[in-house]
Amino acid sequence: MDIVLDPPHGAGPVRLGASLDEAVAAVSSWGPHDVDEDEDDASKTIYTSCQEIPVNVFLEGAGGDVVTAIELWWPGEGRRTDVRVLLDGDDVFTTPAEDLFRRAVERGWTVDRTEAEYPFVPGVSLGFSRETSQEVPRTADGLPVHVTSVLVGDERYYDNRLKNRA
Repeated sequence: MDIVLDPPHGAGPVRLGASLDEAVAAVSSWGPHDVDEDEDDASKTIYTSCQEIPVNVFLEGAGGDVVTAIELWWPGEGRRTDVRVLLDGDDVFTTPAEDLFRRAVERGWTVDRTEAEYPFVPGVSLGFSRETSQEVPRTADGLPVHVTSVLVGDERYYDNRLKNRA
């Protein structure tokens, strides 16, 4: 099975801007899910997985009415899966991170690596994590060779990180 990333529109069957009911319906074929509601700001998160790939669907902000981001996680050390998370044909969790970022630049995207463990592509919006405490192959800089999560948000999802640098 493939989950195709379509930044900044969605991931697999989950679309940014979808309602809670639409998002639950979109992930229901993957199996069980839980919906967690934040009491303070009414944000919601759908926790599910597509086989061994954990998936969090975020409905953030006042009211938590629409999907604002989808995050998919590497299955973890020693775990294998038949599910591929694809970005323009590259499997995000098996393609070396440096190759993913190089191809992003070739597409005309900017990869912000200011925080080495949390690079992101503003405007698209894609965010990655290269943090893990698990025993994995690492680069000379100590970073995992592969990303450990990928987040798809709307075009302005990472604007706050850019503003904090100005």
